[in-house]
Amino acid sequence: MDEPVRFETKIAVLVRDDLAPWQALNVTAFVTSGIVGRSPELLGEPYEDADGTRYLALAGQPIVVLQGDRELLRTVHARALARELPLAVYVHEMFSTGHDAANRAAVAAVPRDGLDLVGLALHGPRNAVDKTVKGARLHP
Repeated sequence: MDEPVRFETKIAVLVRDDLAPWQALNVTAFVTSGIVGRSPELLGEPYEDADGTRYLALAGQPIVVLQGDRELLRTVHARALARELPLAVYVHEMFSTGHDAANRAAVAAVPRDGLDLVGLALHGPRNAVDKTVKGARLHP
Protein backbone atom coordinates (compact mmCIF):
# COMPACT_ATOMS: atom_id res chain seq x y z
CA MET A 1 0.00 0.00 0.00
CA ASP A 2 1.25 3.49 -0.84
CA GLU A 3 2.32 5.84 1.92
CA PRO A 4 -0.01 8.84 2.37
CA VAL A 5 1.25 11.95 0.59
CA ARG A 6 1.30 15.24 2.49
CA PHE A 7 1.23 18.16 0.11
CA GLU A 8 2.98 21.38 1.07
CA THR A 9 0.31 23.41 -0.75
CA LYS A 10 -3.45 23.32 -0.82
CA ILE A 11 -6.12 24.16 -3.38
CA ALA A 12 -9.42 25.31 -1.90
CA VAL A 13 -12.65 26.22 -3.66
CA LEU A 14 -15.31 28.15 -1.77
CA VAL A 15 -18.84 28.45 -3.18
CA ARG A 16 -21.75 30.39 -1.78
CA ASP A 17 -24.23 28.21 0.10
CA ASP A 18 -27.34 29.57 -1.65
CA LEU A 19 -26.47 28.39 -5.18
CA ALA A 20 -28.41 25.84 -7.19
CA PRO A 21 -26.44 22.61 -7.67
CA TRP A 22 -25.71 23.38 -11.34
CA GLN A 23 -24.40 26.81 -10.34
CA ALA A 24 -22.10 25.42 -7.64
CA LEU A 25 -20.69 22.88 -10.08
CA ASN A 26 -20.22 25.52 -12.78
CA VAL A 27 -18.46 27.89 -10.38
CA THR A 28 -16.22 25.09 -9.08
CA ALA A 29 -15.13 24.14 -12.60
CA PHE A 30 -14.41 27.71 -13.65
CA VAL A 31 -12.44 28.84 -10.61
CA THR A 32 -10.45 25.60 -10.48
CA SER A 33 -9.42 26.14 -14.09
CA GLY A 34 -8.04 29.53 -13.06
CA ILE A 35 -5.81 28.04 -10.37
CA VAL A 36 -4.49 25.23 -12.58
CA GLY A 37 -4.09 27.61 -15.53
CA ARG A 38 -1.89 29.87 -13.43
CA SER A 39 0.17 26.97 -12.08
CA PRO A 40 0.37 24.19 -14.67
CA GLU A 41 2.82 22.34 -12.42
CA LEU A 42 -0.24 21.42 -10.33
CA LEU A 43 -1.22 18.97 -13.09
CA GLY A 44 -0.27 15.35 -12.65
CA GLU A 45 0.63 12.99 -15.47
CA PRO A 46 -1.85 11.88 -18.17
CA TYR A 47 -3.97 8.84 -17.38
CA GLU A 48 -4.11 5.58 -19.29
CA ASP A 49 -6.45 2.64 -18.77
CA ALA A 50 -5.48 -1.05 -19.00
CA ASP A 51 -6.42 -1.05 -22.71
CA GLY A 52 -3.97 1.76 -23.46
CA THR A 53 -6.62 4.46 -23.96
CA ARG A 54 -5.09 7.77 -22.95
CA TYR A 55 -6.84 10.50 -20.97
CA LEU A 56 -5.93 14.03 -19.96
CA ALA A 57 -3.97 14.81 -16.83
CA LEU A 58 -5.87 15.98 -13.76
CA ALA A 59 -4.78 18.07 -10.80
CA GLY A 60 -2.04 16.18 -9.00
CA GLN A 61 -3.28 17.02 -5.52
CA PRO A 62 -6.66 17.02 -3.80
CA ILE A 63 -8.96 20.03 -4.12
CA VAL A 64 -11.15 20.78 -1.13
CA VAL A 65 -14.58 22.22 -1.98
CA LEU A 66 -16.13 24.31 0.76
CA GLN A 67 -19.22 26.46 1.18
CA GLY A 68 -20.15 29.57 3.07
CA ASP A 69 -22.50 32.51 3.03
CA ARG A 70 -22.04 35.80 1.18
CA GLU A 71 -20.25 37.45 4.10
CA LEU A 72 -17.80 34.59 4.49
CA LEU A 73 -16.91 34.79 0.79
CA ARG A 74 -16.16 38.50 1.25
CA THR A 75 -14.04 37.73 4.30
CA VAL A 76 -12.10 34.94 2.58
CA HIS A 77 -11.59 37.16 -0.47
CA ALA A 78 -10.09 39.91 1.72
CA ARG A 79 -7.90 37.43 3.61
CA ALA A 80 -6.60 35.90 0.38
CA LEU A 81 -5.73 39.32 -1.03
CA ALA A 82 -4.01 40.34 2.22
CA ARG A 83 -1.93 37.14 2.11
CA GLU A 84 -1.25 37.65 -1.61
CA LEU A 85 -2.49 34.15 -2.45
CA PRO A 86 -3.32 33.33 -6.07
CA LEU A 87 -7.06 33.86 -6.33
CA ALA A 88 -9.73 33.10 -8.94
CA VAL A 89 -13.17 34.69 -8.57
CA TYR A 90 -16.63 34.09 -9.97
CA VAL A 91 -19.31 36.77 -9.57
CA HIS A 92 -23.07 36.36 -9.82
CA GLU A 93 -23.27 38.40 -13.03
CA MET A 94 -21.21 35.74 -14.82
CA PHE A 95 -24.20 33.37 -14.78
CA SER A 96 -25.78 35.57 -17.46
CA THR A 97 -22.73 35.93 -19.70
CA GLY A 98 -21.68 33.57 -22.43
CA HIS A 99 -17.95 33.98 -22.96
CA ASP A 100 -14.66 34.97 -21.38
CA ALA A 101 -14.60 38.62 -22.49
CA ALA A 102 -18.09 39.18 -21.04
CA ASN A 103 -17.04 37.45 -17.80
CA ARG A 104 -14.02 39.70 -17.43
CA ALA A 105 -16.17 42.76 -18.21
CA ALA A 106 -18.62 41.74 -15.45
CA VAL A 107 -15.78 41.68 -12.92
CA ALA A 108 -14.17 44.87 -14.24
CA ALA A 109 -17.42 46.82 -13.90
CA VAL A 110 -17.50 46.58 -10.09
CA PRO A 111 -15.01 47.77 -7.44
CA ARG A 112 -13.30 44.98 -5.46
CA ASP A 113 -15.39 45.51 -2.31
CA GLY A 114 -18.64 45.51 -4.31
CA LEU A 115 -18.15 42.21 -6.14
CA ASP A 116 -21.14 39.87 -5.75
CA LEU A 117 -18.94 36.84 -5.13
CA VAL A 118 -20.50 33.41 -5.56
CA GLY A 119 -17.25 31.45 -5.68
CA LEU A 120 -13.52 31.63 -5.48
CA ALA A 121 -10.50 29.37 -5.52
CA LEU A 122 -7.12 29.85 -3.96
CA HIS A 123 -3.82 28.03 -3.81
CA GLY A 124 -0.87 28.41 -1.53
CA PRO A 125 0.96 27.02 1.46
CA ARG A 126 -1.29 24.66 3.38
CA ASN A 127 -1.31 26.66 6.61
CA ALA A 128 -2.02 29.97 4.84
CA VAL A 129 -4.93 28.47 2.88
CA ASP A 130 -6.38 26.86 6.03
CA LYS A 131 -6.26 30.21 7.86
CA THR A 132 -7.75 32.02 4.86
CA VAL A 133 -10.79 29.72 4.53
CA LYS A 134 -11.38 29.47 8.29
CA GLY A 135 -15.10 29.39 9.01
CA ALA A 136 -16.04 27.59 5.78
CA ARG A 137 -17.54 24.11 5.92
CA LEU A 138 -17.20 21.19 3.54
CA HIS A 139 -19.62 21.33 0.66
CA PRO A 140 -22.13 18.49 0.93
